[in-house]
Amino acid sequence: MSSRFDEVRIFSGNGNPALARAICSRLGIPMGDITVTSYSNENIFVRLNESVREKDVFVVQSLAAPLSDRIMELLIMLDACKRASAGRVTAVVPFFAYGRTDKRDQPRVPITARLLADMIQVAGAQQVITLDLHAGQIQGFFSIPVDELSTMALLVRYFSERGWQDAVVVSPDMGFAKRARNFAEMLGVPLAIVEKRHARPLGAPPSGTAEESLRLIGDVAGRRCILVDDEINTGASVTEAAELLMASGAKSVVAAVVHPVLAGDAIERLSNSPISELLTTDTLPVPEHKSWPGLRVLSVAPLLAEVIQRIHSGVSIDTIFHRSSLTLR
Repeated sequence: MSSRFDEVRIFSGNGNPALARAICSRLGIPMGDITVTSYSNENIFVRLNESVREKDVFVVQSLAAPLSDRIMELLIMLDACKRASAGRVTAVVPFFAYGRTDKRDQPRVPITARLLADMIQVAGAQQVITLDLHAGQIQGFFSIPVDELSTMALLVRYFSERGWQDAVVVSPDMGFAKRARNFAEMLGVPLAIVEKRHARPLGAPPSGTAEESLRLIGDVAGRRCILVDDEINTGASVTEAAELLMASGAKSVVAAVVHPVLAGDAIERLSNSPISELLTTDTLPVPEHKSWPGLRVLSVAPLLAEVIQRIHSGVSIDTIFHRSSLTLR
């Protein structure tokens, strides 16, 4: 089926150009010619170096560090495409930042995820493609179509090929338990959950520091544990959970996360933990100084490339996760 727009154009900011190039390579098209730079006063400058009039434009930008710069790059690129009369502008945001600020969980705080969604729409996006949002309700913050894709099938396939009969999937907290259960069902293995409790001393003020304790729900003795989460930030939660699992008799511990934020001393923390391997994706770039012998990165480029092709052609993406043609890289 042909698109009602002219050919596809894919542009990238500085958030994850390697992923954008891999998507273009998969589609067999050149990267869009764009200039994205900063002046000495930190103002960001964007210029499209080719016509996008009536083109189907996809702007790829992972919201990586430095976060504020990457957000502004995305917004300015979207505005540039809109003002250059693009036929349709789709924001491809593999990692959507501020995903944890999806609600008001204390007085006088913002809902920053909603604010970011509003800005993306005002800037000119007519559609959004993203991967594994921290909270599914963020889709509802947009008044434009949002395709939230899942990379869990890629991670599951990696472990399925290993044929671990003694594996158990572990959620590092209660909040991710539902998706961890789905992961375990796809692998056909049991589920365990690490419950984190905040114990406040009797009589302590509400603003005081609460002590944390971890409790394991499930049996991991003699099993290979797969800690599953949507993102790894500082690595504190997964490394604490890994220590609890090993103390509970686990044979080994590996972690599988979608978004490798790896902030601060996360790599050092992982290196000094019982976690022998971290399986993740390239939704965010992993700088050379954050490399680690146990790090394994799967590419989401084949998934995003096929979704872009289907959207451009007006074909449903519902069955995309059941096709064997999506290979790991």
